[in-house]
Amino acid sequence: MTYRAHARAVAVLGLPLIGGHVAQFAINMTDTIMLGWYGVDELAAVTLAGSCFFVFFMLGAGFAFAVMPLVAAAAGAGEERQIRRSTRMGLWLSLAYGVLAMPVLWYSEPLLLMLGQKPGVAADASAYLRIAGWGLFPALLVMVLKSYLAALERTQVVLWVTVLAALVNAVVNYALIFGHWGAPELGITGAAIASVLTQLVSLVAVLAYALKALAEHELMRNFHRPDWEMLREVFRLGVPIGLTNLSEISLFTASAMMMGWLGTATLAAHGIAITLSGLTFMVHLGLSNAATIRSGNAYGRRDWPHMARGAKVVIALSLAMSVATIILFLTAPDPLISLFLGTEDPDKPQILLIGAGLLAAAALFQLMDGMQVVVLGLLRGVRDTGVPMVIAALSYWVVGIPASYLFGFTFGWGGVGVWYGLALGLSCAGFFLLIRFWRQAAHRVPAAAI
Repeated sequence: MTYRAHARAVAVLGLPLIGGHVAQFAINMTDTIMLGWYGVDELAAVTLAGSCFFVFFMLGAGFAFAVMPLVAAAAGAGEERQIRRSTRMGLWLSLAYGVLAMPVLWYSEPLLLMLGQKPGVAADASAYLRIAGWGLFPALLVMVLKSYLAALERTQVVLWVTVLAALVNAVVNYALIFGHWGAPELGITGAAIASVLTQLVSLVAVLAYALKALAEHELMRNFHRPDWEMLREVFRLGVPIGLTNLSEISLFTASAMMMGWLGTATLAAHGIAITLSGLTFMVHLGLSNAATIRSGNAYGRRDWPHMARGAKVVIALSLAMSVATIILFLTAPDPLISLFLGTEDPDKPQILLIGAGLLAAAALFQLMDGMQVVVLGLLRGVRDTGVPMVIAALSYWVVGIPASYLFGFTFGWGGVGVWYGLALGLSCAGFFLLIRFWRQAAHRVPAAAI
């Protein structure tokens, strides 16, 4: 394939995935926007709670991300039985993880207080997590099924199911947060209920499609029977992926905790800025998924030249998106931040001032944040997850988090300093992961044995 053909293939596969990720993110962004309209205290609480939930979700999603390259490679090799086996065991491991994670979400208030959060914000965040935490089970199962469908290049349905979920979330949020259409006004509790209902709707829709459109795979037949060999394989790939996710997400969660030390308005501004930068990150994540599928397929066929050309194309697309985002964040911070605030909010001027500085800092790490997640996708396609996990852990925990504290508090730069630390950690990860792919991937493909 030529570079132009690769670009077309990535676009056909990646655009629905990008749309699906944006729609999925819109669910969280809707919570942030509507609770920002409801009150700054509620916005600060859901920022904190959302960060905590996302940590547990992304750790557990490692098993779903492991299913994607396994299914893609099996499809490339024409082994349909492997497709069924890996998907089933991904579902098994996701359910088991949810059982282990739920008690921590339920008893989150003492943990948040121990981490230095204000009592009122910690109480509200914990109340949100006690309800929203139940959505972890359907959310993880949906991730596995989406990975299964995406790896088979059925990305259109992934998009439309997620769009449906985002619309349901927006409607239920509007009703339950503000008490419209005869519903009770529940504030942050209403947002949590809406999130759980949204995940359940997503699960029903995506499972119904998978069972009907791909009946030959018989995903649910004898679902109760274990497949220990494949379970170990999904676990072997999924745990490093989950820990890699955890490394990055914990960097942002630690930053949210530090912002909480600086005050409610600073935490609220952080919530808005992280939501905006997270929205643009969904584009890179969609490209990363496309990279995993296409590199996994090439891995199944043992075709390194095809993989190398495709890798150059997807990296170039990520760079182009980063440049566009940098321009937007630097030229229009106030209109973007104002979307999340009520017109009469007394804290609005202060949040606008803080948020503009944070978006300027966010522009610094857009380039390397997109780079690291796209290269991670390429590495997962060739089943290289162990060393990338170490690179991520060192970059985020040894460099990023200490740098955020150093810049934000030791140097006294406040919230902007915390974000400079984020930029440094992400840059380290992007640089070393890129080196890892170009030095190691070519050696792994010829030795592949499906």
